[in-house]
Amino acid sequence: MSGIRNKPVMAEVVLKNKLGLHARPCTMIVSLARNFGSEIYIEKLDENGKPVMKVNAKSLFALLTLTAPQGTRLRIIAEGPDAKDAVEALVKLIEVEQFNED
Repeated sequence: MSGIRNKPVMAEVVLKNKLGLHARPCTMIVSLARNFGSEIYIEKLDENGKPVMKVNAKSLFALLTLTAPQGTRLRIIAEGPDAKDAVEALVKLIEVEQFNED
């Protein structure tokens, strides 16, 4: 059954690390995201939860353009065969492990 798309998997996280989303965390996100076959995007949300910007999580340059300081809300969106695993892994990296910068 070609043409059938998987339903996107989403989760929201808050950047807790003091330095926000700079080169090192962006590199870690890209490295992790590239392990998955799914399409993965990260949206920067405003204070009302509305998307401000959406970028490809597998592109270092795109992630660096988010300019996300500590406290920024992000939405991870993945679509594909391993979308659930991809979202769970990125949530763990961003919110739980905090890029090992704490």
